[in-house]
Amino acid sequence: MMSAPAELRNVSASSGKVSLNDPYDNTVVIPPMPDYSGRILAYTSTSIVIATGVYQNIFVHWLLWLVAMGMVWPHVAHFITRRTFLKNSPRIRQKMLLLDCAFGGSLIGAMGLVAIPTTAIVLMLMFSCLIVGGVRQWLFGTALTGASLAATVAVLGSADNLQAPLLTSVIAVLATGVYICVTAYYSHVQARALLYAKTQIQNQREQSIALSHKLSKYLSPQVWQSIFTGERDVRLETQRKKLAVFFSDIKGFTELSEEMEPEALTELLNHYFNEMSQVALRYGGTIDKFVGDSIMVFFGDPTSRGQREDAFACVSMAIDMRKHMKIMRQKWRSQGIKTPLEIRMGISTGYTTVGNFGAENRMDYTIIGKEVNLASRLESLAEAGEILISYETFSLIKDRIMCRDKGEITVKGFGKPVPIYEVVDFRRDMGPNRSFLEHEHSGFAMYLDSDKITERERTAILTALEDAADRLRREDDTE
Repeated sequence: MMSAPAELRNVSASSGKVSLNDPYDNTVVIPPMPDYSGRILAYTSTSIVIATGVYQNIFVHWLLWLVAMGMVWPHVAHFITRRTFLKNSPRIRQKMLLLDCAFGGSLIGAMGLVAIPTTAIVLMLMFSCLIVGGVRQWLFGTALTGASLAATVAVLGSADNLQAPLLTSVIAVLATGVYICVTAYYSHVQARALLYAKTQIQNQREQSIALSHKLSKYLSPQVWQSIFTGERDVRLETQRKKLAVFFSDIKGFTELSEEMEPEALTELLNHYFNEMSQVALRYGGTIDKFVGDSIMVFFGDPTSRGQREDAFACVSMAIDMRKHMKIMRQKWRSQGIKTPLEIRMGISTGYTTVGNFGAENRMDYTIIGKEVNLASRLESLAEAGEILISYETFSLIKDRIMCRDKGEITVKGFGKPVPIYEVVDFRRDMGPNRSFLEHEHSGFAMYLDSDKITERERTAILTALEDAADRLRREDDTE
């Protein structure tokens, strides 16, 4: 008959401690009422009941030997569960409690089934079983108590008078009440501690989530997700993979930086990076870094849709960036920035080394290899608004994207001249069915992407174009 704290999460086999596993911190251990103290309390309460019954001559005197054994057993049980090889036995607490149930049933049988003391001992046993192991433990404990009780009564028989004197009954009720109250108090304390621990863990979790979202700003979303989901270890390791590598920069940015104040230039650059990053993420690109006005993006790691799809996504992103740049240029012009900013891009596809580079305490997730150098070289050779790609990239996307041959270039690290191509547009957007139209003149700019226009916007655009056409016609008639 042992103390039984609430089994609220995980229970240690030897100590009965409830532990709440916190994924963001160490395990929070909530100490219950010690098994050792609880068993001493239970057996002491039972011994007082027996001694009182012997004093009033309702129990046989040899039961006093059981009192002595009951005072020794808690120490033996403590030694078994904490000092022997059994301490690592699974569910040792439940097994020891079943042994207590067997002892308790035998003791009740030896007492001759006297009503009040029997009820008191059964209550202590069943209360312990329910708290320690729930209904399952209670069923096993009840069965074992009943079996040992029946066996003892079969051998010794029951008492002639099942009614206990008033003193023995009062002592039995008080002893049981003290045991149940003390055990319930420790369970209450443990429950409060568990609630406090859960609150603390919830606060730590919220703080960790907020911190992780802040850290995500310094990593590409794909890399951040693979780290925080456990798919990728944060350690110095690399691998060889075939990737599509993209470089871009702004032609004319150096001249603009000499004309604008640093604060205005910073605002413009951040706006440009924000818009281009959204385009890159929409196509699934891994943003490697921003250097000055340059952007480096690659496709194929940490997730890949296959070499062909990765290359197509990379070139599609570049075309979208070029179109979006025209819209941004119109917005900048309305803000007083007259210098025409154009984006130029280079794309190469091939095997690179990708992974974590650096030191154990400071890593950078990036790629290296000759394909990276080739993409950078293509970007530097491109004219304003031009997208240059390598032959490997061209061979993967030529069936869906129109390109034109731009000859060959010599690149360090390549034994032969490298054929390069200029991206024109999607084949589906070539000819009369193209979705993107543009016209830009002094005093007039139009960028139309019909695939992105809703029905409501279509009506408003048609009205604006008709008004503009009517105004131009009136001015022609006036002249």
